[in-house]
Amino acid sequence: METVIILVFVFGYLAITLEHNIKIDKLIPALVMMAISWALISLGIDDFSQWFDSAKHNLMENFGLLNHEEKMHLMEETLLHHLGKTAEILVFLLGAMTIVEIIDYFDGFSTIKSAVNFNSRKKLLWMFSILAFVLSAIIDNLTATIVLISILQKIVKDRDVRIWFAGLIIIAANAGGAWSPIGDVTTTMLWIGDKVSTGKLFSYLFIPSVICMAVPTFIASMLPIFKGTVALQDEDNKPKSKFSSTMLFLGLGAIIFVPVFKVITHLPPYVGMMLSLGVVAIFAEVYSNSKFAISASGLGEHEEHASHSPVHYSLSKIELPSILFFLGILMAVAALESLGILFGFADTLQQNMPMMGTELHGEGVSDLVVLLLGVGSAVIDNVPLVAASLGMFSEPMDNELWHFIAYSAGTGGSMLIIGSAAGVVAMGMEKIDFFWYLKKISWLALIGFIAGAAAFMVTRAIF
Repeated sequence: METVIILVFVFGYLAITLEHNIKIDKLIPALVMMAISWALISLGIDDFSQWFDSAKHNLMENFGLLNHEEKMHLMEETLLHHLGKTAEILVFLLGAMTIVEIIDYFDGFSTIKSAVNFNSRKKLLWMFSILAFVLSAIIDNLTATIVLISILQKIVKDRDVRIWFAGLIIIAANAGGAWSPIGDVTTTMLWIGDKVSTGKLFSYLFIPSVICMAVPTFIASMLPIFKGTVALQDEDNKPKSKFSSTMLFLGLGAIIFVPVFKVITHLPPYVGMMLSLGVVAIFAEVYSNSKFAISASGLGEHEEHASHSPVHYSLSKIELPSILFFLGILMAVAALESLGILFGFADTLQQNMPMMGTELHGEGVSDLVVLLLGVGSAVIDNVPLVAASLGMFSEPMDNELWHFIAYSAGTGGSMLIIGSAAGVVAMGMEKIDFFWYLKKISWLALIGFIAGAAAFMVTRAIF
């Protein structure tokens, strides 16, 4: 039964990658793959000998000894747990995307557009890469990608050029998220699990992360696509809202507030995002009712209705297919995780791969194993791989192994468009083709990943 479930995942994964060839939207195979995987688990529950308890991050070796009712109850609890964790991400994503759309409703991004008084492709590339790197460490790589691609869409007219910028934003955002405890979900898992501390994380990973971002950006800046100038979006002659700058800084400030709220209250990030959305929505409603507010969003026939509720209009602009795709692929990967298949993958690497370089600890975990976990995170979501490593390794807090895992899992996903949350969101927002990314961006991400890993090994030797 496990083999069948793996085949379902493989064929579903292929259907996602071949979206443009088979003319079927990627959300459909993602949802079908998720539903069939869990249906097969339910039907064959008595055939499985092990189970991964996601809530406790433990692999249950005695799962086969439980009776049918106990197994079904545990499966339902696990499914509910994964749905809850996925819903946290989706609600967070909805909040962030809505805030961005509210900013756009008031034409807040015109402030940034007017500040960008150059049209050099190379300068724009470095500006977006550095912004993605810094913002992802503060507001996490997922939100940083949403914000920056939204800004990019308001600045760069030509989509064929814009998706190149989006590809480098993905690399930079994942690199920036690796060295911050709130920058990437996997780093957050290690931080909450008392495997890494903020100070040591910065010491070990800041320089490797900078190199992981800078090397691909430098190489890309030498490519013909980034030579010359870029066609900026035409400024319209419509009167601008007097609240555009206010809403820009209020919206971005509200998003930046989310990790602060999390640190203070210890509540999941989506709670802070909902608070931020509520505050931004209050100001949006008040400003839209002001006789001085002038919408610059080109609402057309919806203008009269939208002027009464900018929040309703902004919610209608949300890309729901991207949200459903995210639901499908995360829950499908959760099925593989629950059966302990990912543990088997990591354990096979640990036992069969030769030692390379310095052993990280007494158990002899080689650098090559951690690097391959990073490569694996490009194919399979990095969250269950890190969850697997939490159960496999017993090194103490701030052991270099955990920091190397944080780097590899955080940045390795950039090598495929669906290998990270940032990539999945960018794929949905810009309709980026899987094979275009594989051909044009993946090699840059690989070079950055290897360069950063080499820098980590040097940094490790120093510390």
